[in-house]
Amino acid sequence: MSNVLRIYPDAVLHERAKEVENFQGIGELTEQMLKIMVENDGIGLAANQIGIANQIFVVMLDEEDESLRIVNPMIVDAGGEDVMEEGCLSIPNTSVEIIRSEYLILKGFDPDGREVEYKLEGLKARVAQHEIDHLNGILIIDYIPRREKLRFQREYEKRKKEIDHRL
Repeated sequence: MSNVLRIYPDAVLHERAKEVENFQGIGELTEQMLKIMVENDGIGLAANQIGIANQIFVVMLDEEDESLRIVNPMIVDAGGEDVMEEGCLSIPNTSVEIIRSEYLILKGFDPDGREVEYKLEGLKARVAQHEIDHLNGILIIDYIPRREKLRFQREYEKRKKEIDHRL
């Protein structure tokens, strides 16, 4: 099992994750995901961000917050509108302003395979939508216009080479 955070432009970040059919080991995987997320100062993490192309994500806004662990998530209702800059653990030092739903109703399964339904609002709803994007192979940079995205890619590769060269 991989536990290395995948960084853009890693191909797994663009893959659509597969539905989970066998829930064996999912509890341990979500524990590992939460650990990796916290170690990297994140508040959400999708399985494909650690190289596992399965429909699983975790969210925990802070240490007091109860973690959310969702398998095979599906948004069944959403509403309102919220605009905010988002960052991403897989695209360091980058933020993009994104319009998201203010609340959503999310169905899926817990790590033991039991059906769950959550009504999420505010930041937790935003993070869940961000992670579902990951599971569909969508990154925050996919929200910027094409010309800006090409410029971003060139600048990002240049910065990455400079950092790699210093190491």
